Amino acid sequence: MIESSSLPGDPTELRLRISFDDELWDTPQADTLERWTVAVLHRRRTHDGTQSLVAGSACPTAGCPSCTTEDLIVGEMTFYRVHLDRGRNAYWAMEEESEDLYETAQVLLDPETGSFTSEVSERLEYVGSALLVMDRVTLEPQWRGHGLAAALAIEAVHRLMTGCRAIACSPGITDLSARRLTDRSEWDRVNTKIAQGWEAIGFRLYRDNIYLLSPSSQDLEEQRGVLRGRLVELGASWRSTTSAPSQE
Repeated sequence: MIESSSLPGDPTELRLRISFDDELWDTPQADTLERWTVAVLHRRRTHDGTQSLVAGSACPTAGCPSCTTEDLIVGEMTFYRVHLDRGRNAYWAMEEESEDLYETAQVLLDPETGSFTSEVSERLEYVGSALLVMDRVTLEPQWRGHGLAAALAIEAVHRLMTGCRAIACSPGITDLSARRLTDRSEWDRVNTKIAQGWEAIGFRLYRDNIYLLSPSSQDLEEQRGVLRGRLVELGASWRSTTSAPSQE
């Protein structure tokens, strides 16, 4: 069984809150770029203000009036849905939005037309016209190291990829607070591990650290099933550990 004793809670109580703030700007930029925020929440149930460690995070007394539920933010993801066929030239819209998006645009898009380059188009099935960019995926440190980022990201991708022809990401470290990453070899090791995590769900290196995934990829659906199974197993392991009777 998967080792889960270091997790701070039941991973099957994690959930996603996907939101898009429409500021109603009638501009070509707003029509081209949509910024989607995905909050990673952990549902915690408490009894009289004390967190329950009962299996499933539930109070053993059904309908207990002293129990409350709260969702704690334990991570966040940012996606951009880029419409290549409306608004302004997508290449320059991405350049204006951020350096990371500009790097993606330089690899995938034609600056003259704002569409996929002919070379990129040849690699993609025509299942949509937009580009979905997985810009950032972060989890609180205590939730890392169990493959949860990939499991959560693939669920977000599944819900946001409708109408997209490609999904892109540029794997790398986003949390620069860890002092151990000042060592170059450790930095490279962690970056490689992150890239391998995205490769596991179907992303493939295209060029210059830009990875591509087709929404029609069979790997995407298969790996979604695999990661869901691992999440269930991880949750079962956590519950069996935390519900074990104490020795007095």
